[in-house]
Amino acid sequence: MATQNESSPEQDPVQAAAHIASARQILKALQEKIGEHPELGAAITKLEMALNVLAVKTGGLL
Repeated sequence: MATQNESSPEQDPVQAAAHIASARQILKALQEKIGEHPELGAAITKLEMALNVLAVKTGGLL
């Protein structure tokens, strides 16, 4: 029997997408504060790619 703390498999990609979107926003805000930086740009790109992979795996149901 599942407890309230356990999430269903259908919710895991949605939660992951929310975390990725939040991380992207934080990195973008940091980039605005300190200016362009290659490592920040790379991190943002990787987050966007991960979000796209999740979207494909969930059939765009994010």
